[in-house]
Amino acid sequence: MPSLSYPSKLSPNELSSAPPVRDSARPPAATTLVEWAYDHLLSMLMTVQIEPGERIAIDKVARLLGISQTPVREALSQLEAERLVYKMPNVGYRASPRMTRDEVQDLYALRLLVEPYAAARAAERMDDASLAILQDIDRDMQGVSNKDRDLARFAEADARLHRLIATGSGNRLILETIDRLHAHLQIFRSLYSTNAPEEAAAEHRKIIDALLKHDAAAAEAAVREHLERSKERLDRVAAQGADQRV
Repeated sequence: MPSLSYPSKLSPNELSSAPPVRDSARPPAATTLVEWAYDHLLSMLMTVQIEPGERIAIDKVARLLGISQTPVREALSQLEAERLVYKMPNVGYRASPRMTRDEVQDLYALRLLVEPYAAARAAERMDDASLAILQDIDRDMQGVSNKDRDLARFAEADARLHRLIATGSGNRLILETIDRLHAHLQIFRSLYSTNAPEEAAAEHRKIIDALLKHDAAAAEAAVREHLERSKERLDRVAAQGADQRV
């Protein structure tokens, strides 16, 4: 396994849609040490700077952040509950293995159960502040290409859109579920080239139009269509990856 250097700050392209890694000597006042360590580790996992199956050295993370090992251990415990890391006796924590093709299918099966419903509820509840954010997201998704900068901007806008829908549903459990699913999905996307920005942008356009019109039925249908097509794209990539590992 490669050794971990744990850079203190990610570049804009590396960040994509992951939470930012803190680069100051101490966390912001509103952030606890556990939250700080959690954000750092989650970013590293989602951008595959900690690769699937790689050992996570608690002492290195603690030294980098200038904190004790206790909050790092607590952050890893939270990530273990989310199945992003796992603990081995006498070894410590490792990043979870990469998702299999079947696991990707299972992830999308759950998304298809949750997100269309969330979109319908969000369309009904959209207030002026949410609509303004939606218009910002729409602008960020326009004119995408396969350039790294455009892909990073698009990935961030994609994450914001799905989180806005989850938040707009008014259901905290849906928000937590979608956040967790997105983390696993982002790791998969970072491992493989799965971007189809022009196709996805057209699908997102339908979702955004429905939300702007407060059309619950159209929003539900548009999200379902987007997820089904996204699942097909990712399944093709997962199948190719499986063939390459045989």
